[in-house]
Amino acid sequence: MNWIEIIGYLSSILIAVSLMMSNIFKLRLINLLGAIAFSVYGLIQNVYPVFLVNGWIALVDIYYLWQLTKNRNTFELIYVKNHKSVFLKNFLEFYKKDIKKFMPDFSISDIKTSKIVYIVRNMIPVGIFIFEPITDDTIEIKLDYTIPQYRDFQNARYLFSKGITDCWEKGYTNLISKTNVAKHSKYLIKIGFKQSLEDPTLYSKEINITTP
Repeated sequence: MNWIEIIGYLSSILIAVSLMMSNIFKLRLINLLGAIAFSVYGLIQNVYPVFLVNGWIALVDIYYLWQLTKNRNTFELIYVKNHKSVFLKNFLEFYKKDIKKFMPDFSISDIKTSKIVYIVRNMIPVGIFIFEPITDDTIEIKLDYTIPQYRDFQNARYLFSKGITDCWEKGYTNLISKTNVAKHSKYLIKIGFKQSLEDPTLYSKEINITTP
């Protein structure tokens, strides 16, 4: 196999991988790399239709990536007052299988006294945050879930910084979350939680209620 064939195979792999991405930004970025590689391959092989089509695809990807980075996201938190809300039930049911991948012990029957917040991004409900006070200064996270298309950590950054003053009552200074799922553990560490030395399934994060 020569280096030209390697470019061709690499291009195909990148295109295939991009189609497996649920996150739109990642899809466009990987697809762009694949289109550029295919365009180079077509040019080297003098297959000009391949070069032109993939060159055009690359330009389209660049345009949409620019649009994604240019447009500022707007966030809002919407509190759920009724635990029997039809939308809440349908939301949790629709994403039930995906939720179980990260928080397999979560059950809607356990949140009758919990506080529930939708994370709304550009007027789209992209996530749900369910929590419950367990002491005078500590809140336990029952569910922190973002739908696949919006898992770029922007929702978490908003929730745990700018949104934090709206989300928790005055006096709470500590968050805890329990998990033995590797993906969820990685997410918690990424957003600033620390793993307990005594209990490896317990993660905690100090919060600052006065954060603007």
